[in-house]
Amino acid sequence: MDIDALRSFLAFVETGSFTRAAKQVNRTQSAISMQMKKLEQDLNKSLFQKRGRLLNLSHDGQIFARYAKQLVQLHDDTLAQMSAAQPSTLLRLGCPDDYAESVLPKIVKLLHQQWPNLDLQITCTPSNRVKIMIDSGHLDLAIITRSSDSEEGYLLESTQGVWVYNPKYDAQTKQPLPIAIFQRDCRFHQAAIEGLHKLNRAFEIIASSGSASAQRGIVRSGLAIGAMSALSKGDLAELQCSSLPPLPIADVVLIRANNQQNPVSDNFCASIAKYYTNGRVQDNTAQLAS
Repeated sequence: MDIDALRSFLAFVETGSFTRAAKQVNRTQSAISMQMKKLEQDLNKSLFQKRGRLLNLSHDGQIFARYAKQLVQLHDDTLAQMSAAQPSTLLRLGCPDDYAESVLPKIVKLLHQQWPNLDLQITCTPSNRVKIMIDSGHLDLAIITRSSDSEEGYLLESTQGVWVYNPKYDAQTKQPLPIAIFQRDCRFHQAAIEGLHKLNRAFEIIASSGSASAQRGIVRSGLAIGAMSALSKGDLAELQCSSLPPLPIADVVLIRANNQQNPVSDNFCASIAKYYTNGRVQDNTAQLAS
């Protein structure tokens, strides 16, 4: 249905006359008559009826008037919304589950401060998978843990590896020691296993997971103790025990995909890292380099 015809129809509803309706919408009376005939053909309904010399809405016309008003309003609202909408910036961000509750929210806040109309798509998956997605162009920006001998990315913070447990249970006293650890590519996985071997402490791997949430759930239930970053431990208690090997420090960094479509530049990453490490996640980050 023609939106102008609907406006003309509503003008008749308001004025009760084709003549007055024509003046209201700046059309001729004959043009209004043609629009109404076309509406009736589209609907296969008679919208008007004559009573003497007066032209009134038919029963179907009265019903249609309610819908016509809604259609015109929806049309106008849609145009207004589309005209006011600002183009959004699509940014695909990757983050391992380890840092989803600690590092990620701060980065998200900084990104939204830079781009108020940001279309942020977040993928949570282990660091090795995040790096693959960065290299293949499926992500623009990512938070990862880098190896100790690498200078990759922009340093956000360093985090100490810790043993965690639930004091309500006695998993730490069992023999062999039940442990829950990350997958093989994680620094804490290797350090925990090698350290326990060096101490000649018998252990049993209850689960090896790429999810910090899964590891915390297993530890929280008392099935095992865990080896993870202090940033990832959530509400779990740290286990201080001389019969457990020390765990290394890991660097959490920001990396970007090297492609022309990436909305994030190296300068921007450096600025984000600077604001993050200085604890300056504020309401105004106008100085961030784009």
